[in-house]
Amino acid sequence: MSFSRGRSSGDSCFIYYTLHMSSGWSRLIFAVLIAVSLASVRCGDDPPDKEMEQARGAIAAARAAGADEYAHEEIAAAEQALRGAHDAVEQRDYRLALNNALESRERAQNAAKEAADQKAASRVAAERAMTEVAGALVQARARLKAADAAHASARQLDELRDQIHDAEESLQKARAVVARGDYRDVAKGLNETIAALTASTRELDSATGAARRRR
Repeated sequence: MSFSRGRSSGDSCFIYYTLHMSSGWSRLIFAVLIAVSLASVRCGDDPPDKEMEQARGAIAAARAAGADEYAHEEIAAAEQALRGAHDAVEQRDYRLALNNALESRERAQNAAKEAADQKAASRVAAERAMTEVAGALVQARARLKAADAAHASARQLDELRDQIHDAEESLQKARAVVARGDYRDVAKGLNETIAALTASTRELDSATGAARRRR
């Protein structure tokens, strides 16, 4: 006696339902994949106008922060990347254009930060150098007065007077430049002034000491 009578109607309904649901999920997944693909295509078909505009704004902000003087290489790289973005747009390679625009924006932001840091460091160095020059001038004037009282040679006295005069002018110019917010080369110039003034002062001290010993 056989109990196998084939599939029942319930089994058939279950199989149909399963196949129907599987087919539905397949169609849904396929539709999602198509949508993602179309979105990717659309993104690749549009020039990155927003990102390029952001890059231009970042470059302008970096320049305003002094990047041309304090972060020249980084701002130049930002400008080059932006030009690359424009070139890629002309070639309709919008993905490359987007990459270049993003790089340009990042480089410009880095340039702005570097410029701010370097400008702050230059200001500190300039202020320190101005203080050192002022101190060196006080010492030089005192040495000049002492050497004059000790009857040092006129030539050596005149040399130190000239160095003092030059240092005073350099300090005055440095203060004016710093007041305008330009600190870049101030410290370098004043350090040279300090070196020249110190050398003249030491030379006069040596000559004065030798003259005293001869007496």
